[in-house]
Amino acid sequence: MVVAWGNTNGCPRRIGCVTPEELSQLIAAQIAAAQNDGQLHIGGDIPDVKVERPRSREHGDWATNVAMQLAKRAGMKPRDLAEFLAGRLRAASGIEAVDVAGPGFLNVTLSAASVGELARTILTQGEDFGRTDTARGKTVNLEYVSANPTGPLHIGGTRWAAVGDSLARILAFSGAKVVREYYFNDHGNQIDHFAESLLARAKGRDIPADGYGGQYIEDIANEVIAQCQEAGEPDPRTLPDPEAQEVFRKRGVDLMFDEIKESLHDFRTDFDVYFHEQSLHESGAVAAAIAKLRGLGALFEKDGALWLRSTSFGDDKDRVIVKSDGETAYFAADIAYYLNKRSRGADQCVYMLGADHHGYIGRMYAMARAFGDTAGPGQNMEILIGQLVNLLKDGKPVRMSKRAGNVVTLEDLVEAVGVDAARYSLVRASVDTTLELDLDLVASHTNDNPVYYVQYAHARTCSVSANAAAHGVRRDDGFAPELIEAPDAELLGTLARFPDVAAQAAALREPHRVARYLEEVAGSYHTWYGKARVTPRGAEPVTDLHRTRLWINDAARQVLANGLGLLGVSAPEKM
Repeated sequence: MVVAWGNTNGCPRRIGCVTPEELSQLIAAQIAAAQNDGQLHIGGDIPDVKVERPRSREHGDWATNVAMQLAKRAGMKPRDLAEFLAGRLRAASGIEAVDVAGPGFLNVTLSAASVGELARTILTQGEDFGRTDTARGKTVNLEYVSANPTGPLHIGGTRWAAVGDSLARILAFSGAKVVREYYFNDHGNQIDHFAESLLARAKGRDIPADGYGGQYIEDIANEVIAQCQEAGEPDPRTLPDPEAQEVFRKRGVDLMFDEIKESLHDFRTDFDVYFHEQSLHESGAVAAAIAKLRGLGALFEKDGALWLRSTSFGDDKDRVIVKSDGETAYFAADIAYYLNKRSRGADQCVYMLGADHHGYIGRMYAMARAFGDTAGPGQNMEILIGQLVNLLKDGKPVRMSKRAGNVVTLEDLVEAVGVDAARYSLVRASVDTTLELDLDLVASHTNDNPVYYVQYAHARTCSVSANAAAHGVRRDDGFAPELIEAPDAELLGTLARFPDVAAQAAALREPHRVARYLEEVAGSYHTWYGKARVTPRGAEPVTDLHRTRLWINDAARQVLANGLGLLGVSAPEKM
């Protein structure tokens, strides 16, 4: 929306205050104007004015406690300051009433025209409605999934695929430049065990005790053999074990990782960077990172090993970087990798790690601080820990995969419920809580299934638009926001919160806020649908109210589509 400022009695005023953000700006502007006029003295910067929906709509459209926040600085009682601000706000365009409640709350009621104007704003901005610039100028390196290429992606990694991709979309929606990154762990014992498992299966031996089982091992082993035959190379089964194992390592890892990438792509999760851990060792990046820490005085030697003085940077104990036998510890690669991300221009490095990585937080944050960076939420380094996912089918736990054997995979979940339902269900709960998914519910076509409930609301908006066109109701023929009634205002009030919800989801790294909000929008829309008519009854003529309600219907469709898009979930026109 284009924001225009007028002047009434020396006070700036907002023309067409239609969103919570714009109302916040209007209140802040009134405070600034009062200071400029010498009528108010609070000193210092004006804080962000927070507005929220009151619990009861009888208390207005929006409420704020800004008077209680500033009263002490202004040398006034909170209620007196609230009365002062209310008087100025009542003269502003788009404001119908301002009441003072309790110790100093401001309850604001917008005019019908101002509320209704939101529909025009939403449809004018279209796919950009809700987009902000709160993170503009920041480059966020978002690392998620990063599963070892030793087996199909399990359900825990699938949760990160859904949440990570949604968070990337939300961060980009807030103006950030987002680099989606997958850390390919191809340096370590797990790759050896994977190759040993392929070799054992190919030669008809038992899988080693520390190896990998499941039908996929046999499938990949057979594919490696087929590739060799097609390339005119020796059958690896005829080679000595060391040579054969190297063949299975090279070809098997590539096959497994290609399969993981294909599964993720089909899940609507793609990456900008696939970073190989091995490259850190081959390029000398690990040695360079150690040298930099040494130059910063953050290392010391003890018992023949090289240590990071991590307790000086908030960790609970110091950490070995180079072991006494001269081999680098795994943590050394983490150090080099972080430094590499920062050197590539990342202002914020966000790591999304599994439930078994709690012990990594202290050492990782300490390492960042040792380089002189900040660590913690919203800082140069930020670590998010995701909890486990438990699946239920027919009321019983599901723990086994047809192909992987001992785990449930991404493909298993998608086969059971589909991509949309899988993504939405994995995103709608906070990642720091264990998630239980009832597959029967998630696959159902009932209003008890949240994704169905939201998608059905979008499909219904499309049906209403098509029906309106059939009855000659067209948006272009008129828009009269001053005619809206209580049900219309209620729905529009819910739609108005989308920009704030999207911004909060980005700032707090919580995509589930978008999902839960969409369920509110769906509920508000279904209620509105039962009370407000877009098309005339029988021979009734088409009126401006019908046309205005078509604007509101289509605005709801746009918000639902925008929100579902942030979650990587489709917005169907028919269901």
